Amino acid sequence: MKYKLGMLAVLICLLSLAVSCNKQTSAAEDRNKVHVGIVFDIGGKDDRSFNAAAWQGVQRAAKDLPIVLRDIEPGTPNAIEPAMRAFAERNFDLIIGVGFAQAPIMELVAKDYPNIHFAIIDGVSQLPNVASLIFKEHEGSYLVGILAAKASRTGTIGFLGGMDIGLIHRFEKGYEEGAKSVNPNIRVIQNYVGVTDAAWNNPGKGKELSLAQISKGADVIFTAAGNSGLGAFDAVEQQGKQNGRATHFVIGVDSNQNMVKPGFVLTSMVKRVDNAVYNIVEEVVNGKFSPGLHVFGLDKDGVGYAMDENNKDIVSPEAIQEAEAAKQKIIAGPIKVTDAMGQ
Repeated sequence: MKYKLGMLAVLICLLSLAVSCNKQTSAAEDRNKVHVGIVFDIGGKDDRSFNAAAWQGVQRAAKDLPIVLRDIEPGTPNAIEPAMRAFAERNFDLIIGVGFAQAPIMELVAKDYPNIHFAIIDGVSQLPNVASLIFKEHEGSYLVGILAAKASRTGTIGFLGGMDIGLIHRFEKGYEEGAKSVNPNIRVIQNYVGVTDAAWNNPGKGKELSLAQISKGADVIFTAAGNSGLGAFDAVEQQGKQNGRATHFVIGVDSNQNMVKPGFVLTSMVKRVDNAVYNIVEEVVNGKFSPGLHVFGLDKDGVGYAMDENNKDIVSPEAIQEAEAAKQKIIAGPIKVTDAMGQ
């Protein structure tokens, strides 16, 4: 009984939050627009990575399309289900869940609200009212693995994962294969921050692990760890520069993170979560919602690596040429990048 009362209290609070979280017209008042609710994971929408990319996508949709947008940052895993139900109870047209961990929760909620559209990022559902937005992270990771191997002077590179799960193994394996396509003898040191949701939000631990990798010779570290990955940025910056060039580099993930520590970020493996989210909102607005798998790989520009003013003088033209050649071979089929999740 106490649990039910507690859940009810959380639901009431989130209902209130859903109303006040931005200044747009309330869902109850403006039914001529499509109402979109997005539930972030515990890293929050300002993680400069995965959640931030999703936030950019829905914000762009709010500017371009006739929608009313609401967002909730649950803070703890226990608040995710009440957040989704808060939107569902108010009859939102589309509810977006950010992150694989929300998939089983969305399954429960979507079954209870079969007339509402749902979309899960990085999760898979077979329900007829759920769209699964999936990315071929291993393909993009292969390309940044090439760039890492081309930039490494020690022959040792690092990989920092967040939660030790299959999805992040996909990043790790692709990265390793890309690096070894350049240097078959390259050493790849792998570490994970943890095995619970807290692994995404511990930059202190991320820095500690990155410094340990650096002490073992790693001079390029690819991080796929959410907020925890920001610790790797601090770790490479701490190593300083020689002759105006960083001695160690980090590779960002999901969003373009090249500007986080300019000069120390070799590149970023971008997942166009923003485009995927925008597309699913557009489908609902146009009355063309499509449930099931929506897969985004190199062929659809769903993944890739970021080049801009912050890293154009760090990555060599030769490295870019090699990465671009590999990209075409992956798209065409001659290069098969291992999918550690087997999908």
